[in-house]
Amino acid sequence: MKRLVLAVLFLFVLSNVAHARQTTPKKGRPDRRAQSSMESEKEPPCQSFIVMEASTGKILEGENIDTRWPPASVAKLMLAAVVAEKLKRGDIKLTDQITISRQASKMGGSQVFLKEGEVFTLEELMKAVLVASGNDAAFSVAEYIAGSADACVALINEKAKSLEMVNSEFRSVHGLPPSEGDPEDLTSCKDLALLARSLLSYPKVLEWTSIRTESFRGGSFIMNNHNKLMYRMSDVDGMKTGYYRKAGFNLVATAKRGDLRLIVVAMGSPTARARDIFVEEKLKKHFSQYTMMSVVKKGDPIDKEVSLPDGKLRSVKGVAAGSFSYPVPHAKKNGFKKEVNLPETIAGEVKAGQKLGEMIVTFEQEAVGKVDIVSPEDIPEAGFITKIFRKLGLGT
Repeated sequence: MKRLVLAVLFLFVLSNVAHARQTTPKKGRPDRRAQSSMESEKEPPCQSFIVMEASTGKILEGENIDTRWPPASVAKLMLAAVVAEKLKRGDIKLTDQITISRQASKMGGSQVFLKEGEVFTLEELMKAVLVASGNDAAFSVAEYIAGSADACVALINEKAKSLEMVNSEFRSVHGLPPSEGDPEDLTSCKDLALLARSLLSYPKVLEWTSIRTESFRGGSFIMNNHNKLMYRMSDVDGMKTGYYRKAGFNLVATAKRGDLRLIVVAMGSPTARARDIFVEEKLKKHFSQYTMMSVVKKGDPIDKEVSLPDGKLRSVKGVAAGSFSYPVPHAKKNGFKKEVNLPETIAGEVKAGQKLGEMIVTFEQEAVGKVDIVSPEDIPEAGFITKIFRKLGLGT
């Protein structure tokens, strides 16, 4: 009997030891998966971000929006801004032929493998810049539009200044990391949102950045857009990604739902996936919370008269010269007020479209917009006889 009891006790002890070995990590070998999971949970999805409504520039949300950060390939949007402006002025054309230089053919990083002496149109190279993020294509375009890459950098910084991108300083046309000891491109989320808002006025730029796949060099090379968020959300229709080790994963994205267009910029994300998920969440959040309210429509009549002592007509009612819309939370659609500022009288004749005054739009006691009030018609000056009769109180 004693032997049986001892045998049972021996088996019980062995079972506990085996269990302890299975559940206790070996000394000096921590659970890497658990540690990695804890670190990823602590790591923020980005270093800075901003959400902006495109038509008004209203900032809906943001964090560290003025923090300077290297944009990486997002810097190519600055090149696009300079190109778009020159196209608008007629200085260059999309059909212009560009011959690839030796220096351009030697660019590293993302590229379309341009060869010295090859010839492409400006539009072909701009697609290579904004779809494939080709550094060689960016360098070629820069040389063509400014004479040299350095001269183009000067134009880029002038453009940034004109857009009031106060936290930006660019040193390259492509956003590649600088050589050791050289300064890097720097910008901020807010500055990039201002840039994106400006670029939306050039339909070609939005068209180029919305391309998912494009053939190049007669179909021998296929370019794939790095902005995978366009595959995740059908509302996303353009802009640019960027990455190198120090910069992290950056993204400028724009999306439109109904009349509401949003711009989201995220910088310094640890992974492309974390960045895309974060931007997608911000877009969905603000599309669900905000609506674009049409506050004033072009041609809306103004229910207040301006006296015309010298006019053929004795008074005129103005109309709104333009439209004004504003993004508001769904629950606050009734928070607008319109203040009409018009003079009592206007002397002489009045021309159609002549400014009579203005309408100030306020939302929750904050001025958010202004619309000119204009005359809807020509009102010539009254004749001499009519004026005499009026002075005598005999005319209308």
